[in-house]
Amino acid sequence: MNALPILIGALCVIAIAYRYYSAFLAAKVLALNDAAKCPSETHYDGHNFYPTNKYVLFGHHFAAISGAGPLIGPVLAAQFGFLPGLLWLLIGVTLGGAVQDFMVLVGSVRRDGKSLAEMAFGEISSLSGIVAGVAILFIVVIAIAGLGLVVVNALAESPWGTFTVAVTIPLALFMGLYMYRFRKGKIGEASAIGVVVLLVAVWAGGVLAESSWAEHFTLSKHALILWMAAYGFIASVLPVWMLLCPRDYLSSYLKIGTIGFLVVGVLLVNPNLEMPAITPFVDGGGPILSGKVFPFVFITIACGAISGFHALVGSGTTPKMITKEGDCRMIGYGAMLMEGVVGIVALVAATSLFPGDYFAINSAQATPEQRTRYESMVATHNHAGFDLAPKELERLEQESGEKNLRGRTGGAVTLAIGIAKIFDAIPGFSGLMKYWYHFAIMFEALFILTTIDTGTRVGRFLLGEFMGRRVDKRFAKHDWLPGSLLTTGLICFGWAALIWGGSISTIWPMFGIANQLLACVALCVATTILINTGKGRYAWTTLMPLAFVATTTLTAGYMSIRDNFMAMTRVESTATQGWINVILTAVLMTAAIIVIVDSMRRWIDRGRDRPAQPAAHTN
Repeated sequence: MNALPILIGALCVIAIAYRYYSAFLAAKVLALNDAAKCPSETHYDGHNFYPTNKYVLFGHHFAAISGAGPLIGPVLAAQFGFLPGLLWLLIGVTLGGAVQDFMVLVGSVRRDGKSLAEMAFGEISSLSGIVAGVAILFIVVIAIAGLGLVVVNALAESPWGTFTVAVTIPLALFMGLYMYRFRKGKIGEASAIGVVVLLVAVWAGGVLAESSWAEHFTLSKHALILWMAAYGFIASVLPVWMLLCPRDYLSSYLKIGTIGFLVVGVLLVNPNLEMPAITPFVDGGGPILSGKVFPFVFITIACGAISGFHALVGSGTTPKMITKEGDCRMIGYGAMLMEGVVGIVALVAATSLFPGDYFAINSAQATPEQRTRYESMVATHNHAGFDLAPKELERLEQESGEKNLRGRTGGAVTLAIGIAKIFDAIPGFSGLMKYWYHFAIMFEALFILTTIDTGTRVGRFLLGEFMGRRVDKRFAKHDWLPGSLLTTGLICFGWAALIWGGSISTIWPMFGIANQLLACVALCVATTILINTGKGRYAWTTLMPLAFVATTTLTAGYMSIRDNFMAMTRVESTATQGWINVILTAVLMTAAIIVIVDSMRRWIDRGRDRPAQPAAHTN
């Protein structure tokens, strides 16, 4: 099937959703009021609470929420065919993910920029606040580890990508000082300088990779983890305007620009989707995801459809920088729709590969046993009529400059090959497969790294609020330096330790389940806010996605424990990781169930109380 009608149809659905559904939410459900004062003004401190131009903030927010999920998730889910992932991306992002992000952002703005856990404490009950706070801390660390592992795998032994990503850090510092100190308010000038330098850095990275300087930017996985932890620590502690916000804003140009160029490439090339709409693996037994399409497609494609991690950003850094409530529609709902586009384009790129090439890249083949299993799978499905013999693998290896593409699991390499193949087919751009491939690898790393710095800062806020309530009130003050240093250090240590000893097969399933369970908590909070503020008649907007996500994720969690994680505990080499997965998954599922049940109790009690009062701004 051709990709062109699918992509055009998907873009039309997303455009209609923004034009009409987000307008309905803004006007009727949330009743946005530009005259209301926002936390960036009422709590201005020049550090975390800082009024920010809506376009710069859109860039920061989009860069922060769009991590590995919309890139890697659709690639891995392509195992089931292109149709399941496409449907979930479209339905999930318009009716679930964008609604959650929008609701949580507005809720936090109207509550002095409070975190999701603090809103659960105030809107549902102290029990839900405590349970959600503990669960969210675990989820943040797991989520950052899952995202960070993809960065490490993409940049390890890649001087081109490492150099380009490294350049963005001092460049962002310069842009922050330029926009807010040297030439205050001159966002256009800073943007022009940043984009030009970034493009030069991308080109220079290719030159450096072929020079004697390459060895200085060729880092091992462990070295990358340490450098990444150091960057996350610094970005979390420095004022938000100095590094984090301008770097995310700068990265958004490359992210949106590349995705836009890829959309144009699909429109020009109109590639065939070589992967069928449905594969035999929808019934389970796939080499990438062993489970069935239900419920595992819904936790594999997380961020591109709905992501609980977004609620942490929407109640973390972003609400502290909003200048007026009306901006929440573009930033909350709009940025999530943009991430849905990213997921759809990634799915198109992956399914444009022949099934044999796709499965050869994504099937583990490091050991003789794994190779035998892969060869048996190919022979079995070839005999059944599903051709899994590689078609273009040797040509792709030669033209991309990669010596071996077989067994490069994790999704990053598959996506880079798919992107490079589309770009190389654009008239006038052929013969540059090697450069397109390495550009795509760098793009993926930069895309994901911007989520790590914001995630670390959000984790610091959450841990500070938690310790401020139970250890020392000063921890809750985000500008108290000793508390900022301690909480940031603990968060960085937690996710770096998980990456150090984990792999994509052990961390990604945990990330998917944890992320979607957090979405359940966020939707519970959003529903409760609507009911508490007299908007109960609109609670269906959040209850509908809540019911679906809770059902699929709790089912996936149970099946993962029963079929996957317990199996790991019976093998000596994976027993420890298996028990960690079992315990953490069980704890997170229990926490989500407690919040859901407690929320339902609150909704019932509210219905028995006096008539609800109209929504009021706490600030």
